[in-house]
Amino acid sequence: MTIFKKKGLAIATGLYWFLLLYIVAALVWWFIALQQQNRQMSNYKMMELKADDPDYLNKIDAITKDERGKNTGYIGEGITSLLVIIIGAVFIYRAVRRQFVLSQQQQNFMMAITHELKTPLAITKLNLETLQKHKLDEQRQQKLLLMTLQETERLNTLANNILISSQLEAGGYIFSKEELDFSSLAGNCVEDFMHRFPGHVWDISIEKDATVVGDTLLLQILINNLLENAVKYAPKESTIRFKLLRHRDSVEMNVIDEGPGIPENERKKIFDRFYRIGNESMRKTKGTGLGLYLCRKIAADHHAVISVTNNATAGSNFAIHFNA
Repeated sequence: MTIFKKKGLAIATGLYWFLLLYIVAALVWWFIALQQQNRQMSNYKMMELKADDPDYLNKIDAITKDERGKNTGYIGEGITSLLVIIIGAVFIYRAVRRQFVLSQQQQNFMMAITHELKTPLAITKLNLETLQKHKLDEQRQQKLLLMTLQETERLNTLANNILISSQLEAGGYIFSKEELDFSSLAGNCVEDFMHRFPGHVWDISIEKDATVVGDTLLLQILINNLLENAVKYAPKESTIRFKLLRHRDSVEMNVIDEGPGIPENERKKIFDRFYRIGNESMRKTKGTGLGLYLCRKIAADHHAVISVTNNATAGSNFAIHFNA
């Protein structure tokens, strides 16, 4: 969050607490003033009574009861008003703060999406111009083509994430449920990443005949986003492990990298929409904050649970459990 945003949030928070304390103070003053007025009215009524009145004691008792009744009413009204103020204050505070956070996340998303669109387009254009203007040997041509395909796939993944995220949020995505060969689907996704990122060491363990009931496209996006996340944060030439285990009543998938890992206090936040660790303006890693959000959303739609833990050596272990 920028300094300007922080100052704006601090000013808004300070003004909010000032107004809240002013309203509570006004309520307390109103309560005290009404009690004093009630007491004075009772005193005036008693002063008008005559001691030789046969009904003197009964009238005093009635005035006292009336004073107590009004005080009880004032207390009830005061407590009710205070509770309404507190409930409203909590609701407004949470809503406004959530709006500030959402606004900042959307700003970060726009910064990230601009960078994500601009970079692959610039790289693709440069590679194609190089191929057009220079006669390169076969090896360099293949290298440039591979880089261009990787950047094109990044654009395709980005477009899919934005489109699917929007459709899932709006409820416009038509979810298909069919029994599919999850082993084959996962194998195809991993094979594609192995071809696109040959610089990494890939440790693959996929048990055959693992079946899952769900949507093929969404599950493919789920696997690709986790693999993309591992490639993004894992050092070059490090090992990325992919495991698919078939249990009696469930299917378990693990994507394990050797990157910097995720702090424990961030492990729940990373699945929030637009959320990314660190300062967006100083970030070096690519991404929009939609990938892991989509993973959690897709997993939940398939009655699966996604979690993240530390890798045994270094990095992260993303695990998904599909119930049969």
